[in-house]
Amino acid sequence: MNWKATLPCTRAMAEMLHEDDDWLEQFENLPTLVADELEAFNDAKWSIQAYFNAKPGKHDIALLETRLGTKAQLEKLPDVDWLTLSQQSIAPVEAGRFYVHTSTNKGAVPKHARTFLIEAGQAFGTGGHETTSGCLAMIDRMASAGHRFHHIADIGTGTGLLAFAALHLWPRASVTASDIDPVSIDVTHDNAAANAVPLGRKQGQVALFVATGTDHPAINARAPYDLLIANILAGPLVELAPSFASVIAEGGSLILAGLLNTQAQTVVAAYRRNGFVLVERKDNGDWPCLRLVKRRRYGHRRPIRASGRTSQPPGDFGTW
Repeated sequence: MNWKATLPCTRAMAEMLHEDDDWLEQFENLPTLVADELEAFNDAKWSIQAYFNAKPGKHDIALLETRLGTKAQLEKLPDVDWLTLSQQSIAPVEAGRFYVHTSTNKGAVPKHARTFLIEAGQAFGTGGHETTSGCLAMIDRMASAGHRFHHIADIGTGTGLLAFAALHLWPRASVTASDIDPVSIDVTHDNAAANAVPLGRKQGQVALFVATGTDHPAINARAPYDLLIANILAGPLVELAPSFASVIAEGGSLILAGLLNTQAQTVVAAYRRNGFVLVERKDNGDWPCLRLVKRRRYGHRRPIRASGRTSQPPGDFGTW
């Protein structure tokens, strides 16, 4: 991608773009669109980055500006192989018993480590970001402390790394991995083959689904889960609190990441209202990893109703 056009917008505008395929067909040079939340929990402060593989013409720029009602800022990007460059700049990650690397940075693998080859590419979740490594360290501590899980879900799986790691720790579990973006599921499928992770819907396998949050018949049919991992963004995490509560068993564990320190209080409050209690928090720089447990209910209580959906637009990746 050699050119980028950036346009300010609202969250509603960003979501509208991803839902209108007919509009995209009008482009002479079809761009890749990426939505970006500029300020946490501020739906008025978003932007769209449109990446082009050649300099866009006036027609394509006019399509963007007319659709969003804002002025595009166009810039030429350096002519480099971004994928190779990003792979070379990523250091291998050691978190608990896990060692995550790309094909260009394997380095010296620690003895007895479970290695994962996760290339930098179109989906997030190489392990290099503090949110992913924090989740890896969290589930490793839980396994070391004797926690046992049989039905596990990784919502917003990205590259599949967290689902793969969970299956390694609890090899007899049934693992469900989903993502809002079909590209992520394709990448996860390839990564499973590269790391000898069995795919399927049986015990000891990872089942893959394209889904918005938990909004998929199979995800709900495989519930309740005794462990659910969600490394996405703070906004979708808040929206999904009732949905997660509806698919997690009483006494089940929930691991949340992808939020900033400044967002933790809001996220925890949303889950407290839906029957969860915070039992552990580990900060990795500005990025906390939260472990919550769903309270057990005694006596009659109105069941939680949830749509299972989130307004997080496709391409707005959270797992990285």
